[in-house]
Amino acid sequence: MSNESRAAFFDGTAEHYDDDNFHALVADALVEPLPDGPELVLDVATGTGFAAYAALRLKPARVLAVDLSPAMVERASAKAPSQDPSGLIEWQVGPAVPMPAPDGSADVVLCASSLHFLGAVAFEDWRRVLKPGGRLAFSVVSGARFRPSGPFAEFVPGDLTFPLDEAGAAALASSAGFVDVSAQTFTADDGERVRSVFLVHATAP
Repeated sequence: MSNESRAAFFDGTAEHYDDDNFHALVADALVEPLPDGPELVLDVATGTGFAAYAALRLKPARVLAVDLSPAMVERASAKAPSQDPSGLIEWQVGPAVPMPAPDGSADVVLCASSLHFLGAVAFEDWRRVLKPGGRLAFSVVSGARFRPSGPFAEFVPGDLTFPLDEAGAAALASSAGFVDVSAQTFTADDGERVRSVFLVHATAP
């Protein structure tokens, strides 16, 4: 499927994306254990910017947030006057894999609520852009609960096996060459339903 088709699909979901607070909760949980003071944070497939804004609490020198959808990036950047008054976040429209960053340039790579659209190919690129010792934090859906259907299913790559438990989630990173891998189940109840994903943190060798 073309990038144009993908961008059009996600443009159509941008208006109401922020209505789902689960995305914000996942982003906050991903960022919370990371160390302060990174030079460069990359937010992969930023959507409306939840992880990019959450990363500001780490006191980074710079955040680069990339998404294929112009409408998503427009909504994300519109929050900047109140959430990023210092202008630390650079917003860019384009494919998130590969990220538009030099090899070994990033201290942190974040990918919140998006891996199921990127596929396993993302891991190689994350290793490329991270410095040795750089930190990776991503969320991934459970294969026991994730059942894409209809048009939505067309945007899910077939090269990624979705994990059934925390060990399987950690194995996604360790099998891609990352070290010091940990995985935990993150669960949130918004009053209407209970949802959970796996949160994975790892280190580039």
